[in-house]
Amino acid sequence: MKRILVPTDFSEQAENALKVAIKLAKKHNSEVYVLHSLEIPMQYATAKDSGSLPESLYFIKLTEKRFNDLRNSDFLEGITINETIGHNEIFEDINEACKNYDINLIVMGSNGASGFKEMFVGSNTEKVVRTAEVPVLVIKNNHSEFNVEDFVFATDFSENSRGTLIKAYDFAKKINAKLHLLYVNTPAGFKTSGQAQELMEDFVDGMGIENYSLNIYNDTTVEKGILNFTKFINGELIGMATHGRKGISHFFNGSISEDMVNHANMPVITFKK
Repeated sequence: MKRILVPTDFSEQAENALKVAIKLAKKHNSEVYVLHSLEIPMQYATAKDSGSLPESLYFIKLTEKRFNDLRNSDFLEGITINETIGHNEIFEDINEACKNYDINLIVMGSNGASGFKEMFVGSNTEKVVRTAEVPVLVIKNNHSEFNVEDFVFATDFSENSRGTLIKAYDFAKKINAKLHLLYVNTPAGFKTSGQAQELMEDFVDGMGIENYSLNIYNDTTVEKGILNFTKFINGELIGMATHGRKGISHFFNGSISEDMVNHANMPVITFKK
């Protein structure tokens, strides 16, 4: 967690994410990079004549002013942030920044159940989560503190999920949280309690993880099971794995990753398999 990237459209949701990133940075002595994707209207961005130059400069100057206003925010007093501007689609700018600055964690803002606001709309949410090589932490609300005691990580306990479990466990240790490993039992892929318990125990055997619990929760869908179990134990963070460019795993089928990001009224973190 040495370098944290926060994409911003200068909205309230993005500010909520930046506040959490700053809290994490203070605890872990991290650098914070703030990325804004410059949204120049197409007619200016593609115009070949020099007449478009004043309009393009206007958007650049506007971004510089917004960064200046951001730097003067009370919550950033005494804090140095690294500012960067992208010129492509948001998920492309994010991935490029991650490579250029060796980013370890992305912290993004969201306005919850109604989806991502402004630049975090439609397919951009899914593209960022799918394409990011580093964990993506999505923040829904303003957090006066970011203290996570109970971190729910939902998985299908398949062999190819071991890598993401290690990533989730490492993150749990960094934030000093207990890791609750969750198998959601649904009618579509029903297992008996004994089968599910054996699957989970075999999965964690020999992995050397500590401060965790194994949990089976029955529900009609995986998404509902994750949300209901997390609510039941008063969890503060939900984690899941994604398959990156290959799409969501069979366990998190359809648009489950995007649905969780939008519907969970709490932070959600994703790890690429």
